[in-house]
Amino acid sequence: MLLAAAALTLLLALAHSYLGERYVLVRLFRRGQLPQLFGATDFTRRTLRFAWHLTSLAWLGLAALLVTLNTREPSRAERGAILAGTFGISGVFALIGSRGRHLSWV
Repeated sequence: MLLAAAALTLLLALAHSYLGERYVLVRLFRRGQLPQLFGATDFTRRTLRFAWHLTSLAWLGLAALLVTLNTREPSRAERGAILAGTFGISGVFALIGSRGRHLSWV
């Protein structure tokens, strides 16, 4: 059951990112009514895109935890490594996506 849950969570993450890009973000960005943060809408677009995909990344971290729970009880170090990796990747994406201007990378 845990592997099935992990697989479904992985599919959910992939569908969320793909369908969000295709049907939500692209249409939102075409409207042209985005606020100008830091002087331009480009930063707003990157921030919205990052926030959308951050949800998918969190689900991937959850899927990894579910996989480890399926085989055995993961140690505190293993759980911590998965969580740290998930947050670390989130921070790197925020740093690159905002070019360091959005402080969520910290």
